[in-house]
Amino acid sequence: MTSGAHSRSEPGEERRDGSAGPGPQEFEVVRTDAAGFEGWFARLCARGDADDQARVARDVAEIVARVRAEGDAALVEYTARFDRRPDLTEDALEVSQDDLHAALAGLQPDLREALTRAAGRIRAFHAVQQSHLHTARLEDGRGLSARLLVRPLARVGLYVPGGTAAYPSTVLMNAVPAKVAGVPEVVMVSPSPGGAPNPVVLAAAALAGVDRVFTIGGAQAVAALAYGTARVPRVDKIVGPGNAWVAEAKRQVYGAVDIDSVAGPSEVLIVADEGARPEVVAADLLAQAEHDVRAAAVLVTWHAPLAEAVATALAEQVATLPRKEACIQALTDRGGLIVCRDEAEAYDLANRYASEHLGLAVRDPEAGLLKIENAGAVFLGHHTPEALGDYNAGVNHVLPTSGTARFASPLSVHDFIKRTSVLSVSQASLQRLGPEAARLARAEGLEAHARAIEIRGGQS
Repeated sequence: MTSGAHSRSEPGEERRDGSAGPGPQEFEVVRTDAAGFEGWFARLCARGDADDQARVARDVAEIVARVRAEGDAALVEYTARFDRRPDLTEDALEVSQDDLHAALAGLQPDLREALTRAAGRIRAFHAVQQSHLHTARLEDGRGLSARLLVRPLARVGLYVPGGTAAYPSTVLMNAVPAKVAGVPEVVMVSPSPGGAPNPVVLAAAALAGVDRVFTIGGAQAVAALAYGTARVPRVDKIVGPGNAWVAEAKRQVYGAVDIDSVAGPSEVLIVADEGARPEVVAADLLAQAEHDVRAAAVLVTWHAPLAEAVATALAEQVATLPRKEACIQALTDRGGLIVCRDEAEAYDLANRYASEHLGLAVRDPEAGLLKIENAGAVFLGHHTPEALGDYNAGVNHVLPTSGTARFASPLSVHDFIKRTSVLSVSQASLQRLGPEAARLARAEGLEAHARAIEIRGGQS
């Protein structure tokens, strides 16, 4: 295999040797002044098409309908089939609190300490957000009182992916802010193929204060949380990541229950100048690429030698990674090393891409931050790896993906509260405001509205 950069003048053109594209360890550098760049970048921003979305939607609709109609029986059937648990019974669906705390006690001391410290930082960061949850009030001094009550959701469902990988960080990032917001009950679902729950995930649930844990996953678990069964309680909101079936199930049950988002694959965009270290930039790109073959990792820079050096560093580093093939496919299909005309164009591309994670590997990252309008989370300077934010820095790693950072925000305590408007009007205030309200009602053709005001004496 060859390594090193392959610089091209036009995105998508054939290489000079006549082959179709970069070799397995070659990563191309694309220039914004190349013919066809805008079309290529638009496809990059689109993040690709969903994998057989129509088939997934049909499968999920069938699963959701059966769980809604048949409850635990369908839940047991699907879990037994998909998670290789042929002897599963309804009694085995839930994990006890004793088992959660036993899992925490059974961890290696250094891992238990790291997990505990991470939970503490996440809790502290989200506790600061409570100061913004004040009840709003308007008093006009003439008999009108308007208030906004802020209260936590009663019950939240948390989906945690399972199987060959363990995601204790997902537990902490979702359950801790829910508990900080005051949610009385957090119900966690996580698949346990073969019937053995991951002890690190259970330990994280104990640290985060999760109230109930069920060893179920997939679209059937989402349906159970959304509609409830005899054993699984119905929740008010479902949060947490999952595969295409989980994401589609969340999409289909939305309305019966709130959801955090329909999350796409993980992504990072790094803005870098000539002072960035190529090996560090490459490492950050690979940290995203190893998530999934559909992950996205993009560099934008106005310093062409840096892009070439990053391409070389990528080739060298990827060769030794356990998930080498996934990284190469992600970087080839959904990544890019982009050389811009100047700094202004680099920040423009970053805002157009609206990345989930955005790294500023520049000399003055605070100045760069002022130029960023669209990003889920920003990581400032050369000593702030995005991976730190994934685990124990305290900020939430549940972030808007697929360009939704244009309008969406990271998960926070605000996602676990609801607001209720309260209005109180005195008789004098009604007589003052009533005639104008009745006039507006009739302007909209709503006579009964006007009469409901006037029947109370709200007219002069």
